[in-house]
Amino acid sequence: MKSIPTELLTTLPSPALVILMDHVRGNIARVIEACGTPNRWRPHVKTTKMPEVWDELLTAGVRRFKCATPRELEYLGRVVRKRKIEGVSVLVAFPHVGPTLRLLSGVADSFPELRVGMLVEDPEGVQELPHSLDPWIDLNPGMDRTGIPLNDPDRILATARAAGERLVGISVYDGHLHMSDQDQRQREVHRCYERTMELLGDLRPYAPNLTEVVTSGTSTFQAALSFEGFRQAGLQHTVSPGTVVFHDMRSEEENPGFQLSPAALVLARVISNPRKKHFTCDAGSKSIAAEAGDPCAIVVGHSDYQAQSPSEEHLPFVVTEGATPTRGEPLLLIPRHVCPTVNLHEEAVLVEADGSTRRVPVAARAHAPWS
Repeated sequence: MKSIPTELLTTLPSPALVILMDHVRGNIARVIEACGTPNRWRPHVKTTKMPEVWDELLTAGVRRFKCATPRELEYLGRVVRKRKIEGVSVLVAFPHVGPTLRLLSGVADSFPELRVGMLVEDPEGVQELPHSLDPWIDLNPGMDRTGIPLNDPDRILATARAAGERLVGISVYDGHLHMSDQDQRQREVHRCYERTMELLGDLRPYAPNLTEVVTSGTSTFQAALSFEGFRQAGLQHTVSPGTVVFHDMRSEEENPGFQLSPAALVLARVISNPRKKHFTCDAGSKSIAAEAGDPCAIVVGHSDYQAQSPSEEHLPFVVTEGATPTRGEPLLLIPRHVCPTVNLHEEAVLVEADGSTRRVPVAARAHAPWS
């Protein structure tokens, strides 16, 4: 890639996380173009984890976000405070309980410039929720990870009644819909939202301050943008893909032709040539996520290098044609799943289009200390 300085490839120890900032800005602009306005995008910051990247989202006009951890909320709050921006909404899209809920509430209390919401899935969850956090009902459209099943209207209405005037939003996360056929995926997404619309008609009388429905991760946001029902009902409909800011192999497979660019790369180097047409690099599962299946990465500019299953420090490749790279040669890897890949790195190198670089901490990685 032209935007990677030669000096960086020769001097940066590997494995290392490299962020191409011109690609970040281009991806942000492309998603906002598709949404029509930054107000329709609520990106999940679990992917990017860096205040420097969140600053680009704020500069582009994004004022709604999702996060998962107290640490992500804290560092996002710091960026917003530094920028002196008002009216930023953050939905904690992970149902914390017990001591972690108290920790999260304390972080929300320390940033009054943020309006912080959190998912709930039963009346008890509403009652446990500190008043620093706005309840959002978490609906389960079939992903079966969290939330109230769409076919349980009694529990949905009971939760809405318990929240009452505090209820400001509904979350319908449809991340289980990964059909390769785009038309089929859109039909399934719309069917899910139509069922949600039926439920909204019953619960809105109990929730006079309900204003927003958030849906859609990376696999379904394009289908969601074509659904007009929520907006016709007077509700703000936002989509929440976060991976799109950095892009990765899986995002490309799920959104072919959407024209995003890989912005987060792992710099690795060849460390061994164990036999003919085989080589191994130094980016194993401790530096590039492997939970999303094989191949866990591809090499920029080399479709003839086929990644095998990684071990902790090793990522072996088979060369299908052409020459085999020799020991010491640098490689740039595009992860299959960039979100946990970013979380594995303590620092990143931000690269600008003119070749200038700076090292920054991946500040919101991991989890907050217990204290």
